[in-house]
Amino acid sequence: MPAKVTLTITQGKSPGRQYTFDSRTTCIIGRSKDCNPQLPDDEDHRTISRYHCLLDINPPAIRVRDFGSKNGTYVNGEKIGQRQEHQTPEEGAKLQFPEYDLQNGDEIKLSNTVFVVNITPELNSLHIPNFPLKPVNLNQDQNGQLPNLLEYIKRFLGLAERGEQNFIAIRGYHIIQLLGKGAFGEVYLAQHNQTGNFAALKVMLPAVAANDWAVKMFIRETENTKALRHENVVELINYGYSENIFFFTMEYCNGGTIDDLIEQQGGRLSIDIAVRIILQVLTGLDYAHNAEIPNVKLGSGGFGKGRGLVHRDLKPSNIFLSNVNDKLTVKIGDYGLAKAFDLAGLSGQTLTGTKGGSPGFMCRQQLLNYKYVQPEVDVWAAAVCLYFMLTGTYPRNFTNSDPFLAVLQNDPVPIRQRDGSLPKPLAEVIDLALVEKPEIYFKSANEFKQALLNLF
Repeated sequence: MPAKVTLTITQGKSPGRQYTFDSRTTCIIGRSKDCNPQLPDDEDHRTISRYHCLLDINPPAIRVRDFGSKNGTYVNGEKIGQRQEHQTPEEGAKLQFPEYDLQNGDEIKLSNTVFVVNITPELNSLHIPNFPLKPVNLNQDQNGQLPNLLEYIKRFLGLAERGEQNFIAIRGYHIIQLLGKGAFGEVYLAQHNQTGNFAALKVMLPAVAANDWAVKMFIRETENTKALRHENVVELINYGYSENIFFFTMEYCNGGTIDDLIEQQGGRLSIDIAVRIILQVLTGLDYAHNAEIPNVKLGSGGFGKGRGLVHRDLKPSNIFLSNVNDKLTVKIGDYGLAKAFDLAGLSGQTLTGTKGGSPGFMCRQQLLNYKYVQPEVDVWAAAVCLYFMLTGTYPRNFTNSDPFLAVLQNDPVPIRQRDGSLPKPLAEVIDLALVEKPEIYFKSANEFKQALLNLF
């Protein structure tokens, strides 16, 4: 069984009520109806803010951060965050308090409500056939630097040539050059010795000690991604796992990313280029959201048994360009892997820590429910990508504000306020696609795609 974190209310209006978390997630405590845990929105709880504090949970770890609340958050009687008495809620939202790591038995107090933290360690480790865990310490050093992954990959390639089954995914390849680095891994350009075909060889290293349950969960998601076959989705060719390192051979896209293209074009793209890109992205999403995936299970990135996968991390750096025979094709990369890696607990606590990705492409639903996997999450992110390509800015204002509180409180700015020269009909469709209250407007990639096609 995986580790669990349980919060129990010991003081307040609902003593004995419990909230249990057994996988990577975040939650917001406050009076707002979309908080979980939600505290009563009544006179007895007026001293608790609508969005009071954030919990970043990766069992058995749990971390708390105050959102600049009026009356503060206390851990074991010690105040860990509170705006000054003269400051408004808006001014408090600009404060960013440090996170506090919680231990078993700690108390979190918000006004008169007290939560007690109970941490249950992992039990009954699972055996994973063909992917044995080995006690190798490859964690990042004190400066957050990855170990020399290239040396490990070179050794893995040697083992593959000698017929080791764990490394069949990379058999016959040799490394040409480094393509890029991220918080949890590196990507290399590799070439097959016999066919001459190029591939992107990606390696990912857990930030925390990987347990059998987390590895099994991530491998299941990888199998789902491997089943995707579409010209607008980067193909995952094969994968493997050994010595605490995951490695993947993936389709190589020689045109770089949309991030690269935006930079080359001076910070934004023309309407013609941006719309053509996003139409292909939506085509890829429509396929992936409706594909028949044999291994998909609810809660693992699919939204229905046997059907569809949600990316959950769509952004310009994950959208690639492939130029083959003078045909430029847009491809969605890293389909769900980064978020699945995180949801399996292999990234540590990324949301509140220094490794947290940009919240610029995150809708409110994802922050309020970290495992939210409905396809409209990707549609909303695609609209942000289009907005970003056209304006060079995010839809939300994040200046001098806690970025995750901004996700909850700041509505997207109408795109013509960023660039008044954009055609009004196009702006109206983009603004509609960014509606997220009370729910996301376009429920499917095809709906958004058709709305754009109707303009041209």
